[in-house]
Amino acid sequence: MMNKYKLKITGKNPKRFIEYLIEAKISLYSLESNSKILVVIVDEEGYKNILQLKTSYKIELIEEYGIVKYQHILKKYSIFFICIILGILFIKLLSCIVFDIDIEHSKSEIRQLVLNDLKEFGIEKYHFKVSYQQKEKIIKKILKKETEKIEWLEIDSVGTKYIVKVEERIKNNPKSDNKTQHIIAKKDAMILEIQADSGEIKVKKNDYVKKGDVLISGFITKDDEIKKKVKATGIVYGEVWYQVEISLPKIYKEITYTKNTKKRIEIDFLSNNFLLFDLNPYKTYNSKKKTLLKNNLLPIKISYSTIRETKEVQKRYTGKFGEKEALKIAEQKLKSKLGVKDSIISKNILKKTEKDSKIIIDIFFKVKENITDTENIDQIDIEKQMGDKNGAND
Repeated sequence: MMNKYKLKITGKNPKRFIEYLIEAKISLYSLESNSKILVVIVDEEGYKNILQLKTSYKIELIEEYGIVKYQHILKKYSIFFICIILGILFIKLLSCIVFDIDIEHSKSEIRQLVLNDLKEFGIEKYHFKVSYQQKEKIIKKILKKETEKIEWLEIDSVGTKYIVKVEERIKNNPKSDNKTQHIIAKKDAMILEIQADSGEIKVKKNDYVKKGDVLISGFITKDDEIKKKVKATGIVYGEVWYQVEISLPKIYKEITYTKNTKKRIEIDFLSNNFLLFDLNPYKTYNSKKKTLLKNNLLPIKISYSTIRETKEVQKRYTGKFGEKEALKIAEQKLKSKLGVKDSIISKNILKKTEKDSKIIIDIFFKVKENITDTENIDQIDIEKQMGDKNGAND
């Protein structure tokens, strides 16, 4: 970028000065004149030659263009910029230090246990934060060390604070549970898998069952007679059917991020915004500002910004692409309602219709789902149950 200088020349008959410029073969990029003032724009070489001219005219620099302008600003406000940079570095340093550790658990002994383990493995107040990889390793070490006491642990970094979420491991109660029950179907399904720990299995694989049907009975029978009641336990998986409707616009505009990012200092003074260290700004971008300095008495605010370049992408949800996107959205929607061990067996588009500017797609899913539910049988009298059964047979 060429350096240029805007000069104001005053004196007796300023137009006479133009003749000096022509004689000195100085290039003029702009020229404005009247009876009292002459305003010209010249390059760096021309500016030096003008300063060497011995005349009675007063030469005043009004404005600079190009790199020299930024050099002049940096030189003029060097102390100010140095203070800003040092301030940013100091704030950055402080943001890397842990000033508080909050352990979320109701029991003080668990909180103290976790606090001691964190200190042992490198997380402590007034020490530097650890990297994400180190944090994950520390979590694994604590869970391995405290496997008898801690079920789950998570460490979140919020500002200069670590928030630790911990779940205590609850040991199984050795006392016997005398509650008796049936395992019943939670919903209509086709049986896929039965894992029975106790009780009598009443269904087999590929059987169709209705909601409420007994899958594993708490009645233990022999020769068609109920001998005793137990607590039926186990898990039953069934094939369950779902129909999900997805509505998509035919044309969808989405703002995406490119890989380009940059940092910059922004100064807001009165109604003006000045960008420092950003000579080639992005056309479209998203900015996250962090205020470094703000004075309620002075109309000035200094911010440290993280800039991410954005790009507008236009998608057309038609044809195979629309179907593929609808299947993906429907699957995500369905999975949010299923259990951790439930899984989608198959999916199929039933119907696709277009209405105004939208596409409506109906999708059929087959899901392997835990359909286990329980029914208490404590109040059922075995003898009466057998009597009713015998009476029905007679």
